[in-house]
Amino acid sequence: MVLLTLLLVAMTPYGCTNKKPESADTLHADTLIADTSANDSTENVIAETPMPKAADELFDDFVFNFAANRRLQRRRIVFPLPVYRNGKLEKKIEERNWKMEHFFMRQEYYTLICDNQKQREMGKDTTIAHVVVEKIFFNLKTVQQFIFNRINGEWKMTSINYMPMHENRNASFLKFYQHFAADTAFQMRSMADEVEFTAPDPEDDFSNISGVIVPQQWPDFKPGLIPGGVIYNVVYGHSESRSKRKIFVIRGIANGLEMEMDFKIIGGSWKLVRFNS
Repeated sequence: MVLLTLLLVAMTPYGCTNKKPESADTLHADTLIADTSANDSTENVIAETPMPKAADELFDDFVFNFAANRRLQRRRIVFPLPVYRNGKLEKKIEERNWKMEHFFMRQEYYTLICDNQKQREMGKDTTIAHVVVEKIFFNLKTVQQFIFNRINGEWKMTSINYMPMHENRNASFLKFYQHFAADTAFQMRSMADEVEFTAPDPEDDFSNISGVIVPQQWPDFKPGLIPGGVIYNVVYGHSESRSKRKIFVIRGIANGLEMEMDFKIIGGSWKLVRFNS
């Protein structure tokens, strides 16, 4: 039991899975729907062991404890928790009304949408004191943001914010990705003339192959894409720019895999220029 606890506390998510997430087109993460966790027993085990102080150093370590440990989650939320919609205070959630929020634990992956490689590595920065976990509802055209700040050395959720997807800093890319994930023909039209790639070697489980493909070869090389239903995105630090480049990273939970796609605006449209799978 102790070993299980240490494993869950220490695990770092890298990779993606081909398992499709459950449909979740309802805005309920501010506790409007009762919690029906299938992992109550495991979470109870975790709840019995205090989170190591070192887990507050990196947000990635903290959020996995936060998403699995009921007691910790309640202690690390600033109640009454303000909920904003379109920049205006809508309500405040009292502690007695809060239901467990599991974030991306049920999907088995989360994403990073970065403007450059420096942003991509910010999750390893121990000086970061502000993180936003975004729950993106593609079909509802809405983004729910969970705001975290490090206060006196401890990560705490300080507010929730709802905003229209078109006002999000990644609005143009999100609209594009929803179409890209669902339409193979559109994927091929959304590729640069030549696309760099790195992929597992089908003849050697321990090696990768690298090269360049043209759009016509995409069906033979394309990685597994997560659908544009509901995804979670983690934004480290403060970033308000709207870039013409997006690095889209899909990281699975505790399976050691990772997939990355690099897109740029070329001729006024998003184009895939590189991918690693």
